[in-house]
Amino acid sequence: MNTHDLDYEGRRFHAPDGDHRTVAVYHQQGDLVWGEIAGGAIRRGWTAGTRGPDGTLAMGYTFVLTDGEVVCGRTRNTPSLTPDGRIRLHETWERYGPHPATGTSTIEEVAP
Repeated sequence: MNTHDLDYEGRRFHAPDGDHRTVAVYHQQGDLVWGEIAGGAIRRGWTAGTRGPDGTLAMGYTFVLTDGEVVCGRTRNTPSLTPDGRIRLHETWERYGPHPATGTSTIEEVAP
């Protein structure tokens, strides 16, 4: 499988170096991709966007943190595959609001 053939439906992701209690479950219909995120410091979160022909995701997100803070932003996720065939997403993100920020991070598909 190459990144052009990726289907995100039902795949679960977490940050490999982060809190493994925080998990995102992705869904896909055609080029529409969305996900629900919960666990750890995220009380509830959502992401939605589109998948490009190369598998890249352009998405917006909203998280409600356990302390009540609401975080919104956008992200561009470029996929690659781990040596064992799981999806790894390299994220470039921008956060909006009272604490704006930009950065990069990585999430990986949770091993079965």
